[in-house]
Amino acid sequence: MPTDYCHDQPDRTGILLVNLGTPDAPDRASVRRYLKEFLWDPRVVEVPRPIWWLALNLVILNTRPARSAKAYAKVWTDEGSPLLTISRQQEAALRSALQERHGDAVRVELAMRYGRPSIAQGLQALRKAGVRRLLVLPLYPQYSATTTASVMDAVWAELQQWRWLPELRSIHHYHDDPAYIAALAASVREHQAEHGEAERLLLSFHGIPQEYFEKGDPYHCECQKTGRLLSEALGLTPEQWTLSFQSRLGPKQWLQPYTDKTLERLASEGVKSVQVLCPGFSADCLETLEEIAMENREVFLGAGGERYEYIPCLNDRADHIAALTGLVERHLAGWKIAPSEDPALRQQRARQLGAEC
Repeated sequence: MPTDYCHDQPDRTGILLVNLGTPDAPDRASVRRYLKEFLWDPRVVEVPRPIWWLALNLVILNTRPARSAKAYAKVWTDEGSPLLTISRQQEAALRSALQERHGDAVRVELAMRYGRPSIAQGLQALRKAGVRRLLVLPLYPQYSATTTASVMDAVWAELQQWRWLPELRSIHHYHDDPAYIAALAASVREHQAEHGEAERLLLSFHGIPQEYFEKGDPYHCECQKTGRLLSEALGLTPEQWTLSFQSRLGPKQWLQPYTDKTLERLASEGVKSVQVLCPGFSADCLETLEEIAMENREVFLGAGGERYEYIPCLNDRADHIAALTGLVERHLAGWKIAPSEDPALRQQRARQLGAEC
C-alpha cells in the first residue's frame, strides 16, 4: 500500500497550476462528459440540487453537447485542445523559469478543474515527488467563487484523503499585479504596431450571474479594476475603450453590458473598427477563439462595423511567464525551498529508527 512519504526523499515545494478544463475531443460524448462535470459544480450553478439535476440531465445534457461539440471542432488543432496545449506550454515555461532559480527543489504540475489532467492527478504527481509545501495557482486573474473557490474545493477534496498534509498556500487573484497589467498592455501595443489602432478597444471578460455579484462575489469589481489599470497603462481616454461581459448562459440576468450587445451598439453608433482583448483568460480557449474571434466578429460586421480584430490572450508570452514567475516567488517567501538535509543521511537515520524506506 503506498504511503504519503518515503524517508529518503528530499522535501520539495510544489506549484499546482490550474486552469478551467477542456473535453478530451470535439465530439458529443466527450463534450457531454465535460459539461456534466462542469455544470454539476455547485459553485458554478447555485440552484437546489434536485431541481438542477432534472434540468441538467433531462434537458441541457441532451441538447447542448452536440452544439458545443461543433463549436469546439472549429478551434481544435492537430495538437488537440487549444486550452490544454497552451496550458502545457505555460507549465513548461514556468517550470523552466523556477528551475533556473531553485533547481529540482521546486516542482510544477498542471491540472484542470474539469476534465484531464485532473486536480487529483496533479496533486498525486506532486505527492509522489515528495512535495511538503504546496502553492496552488489558479490561472484566473480575477477572483470568483465560480472559479478560484471551486479550484480550492477540489484541492481540499483530494487532500482530505491524505494522511500527511503539505503546508498549503494559494494565490486567489492577480487582477492588479503590475507585471500582469504590463504584459496585457504590451500585447495591445504589439498588435497595434502591426495592424494599426482601432476606434475602440473592447475588454471582454467572462460573465457571472448578477445575483452572485449581489451576494458579494468580488469578480465584477476586480474586472473593473483590471480595465482601469490597463487603460491607464495604455494612456486611453474613456471614449477609447469599453468593458463588457461574455458567455452568459440561461435566462437569468448576468453581469452587463453584454459583449455581443455592446458590439451591436458600437456599430449602430457609427464605430467602424474595434479590437477585442479578453484579459480574464490566461490562455486562448473556446470562449476566445470561437465566441469572440468568430461569433462576435459576425455580430459586429453584421451590425454595420467594418473592421474587427481579436488580440490573443497572453498565453505563453515571455512577459506573461515572467509575471507568473514573480507572482509565485512572492508567495513562496518565507518557505525554505532548498532540501534541508542530504537524502542518504535522512534514509540512514530513518532505517535506524525502523523505517523500511
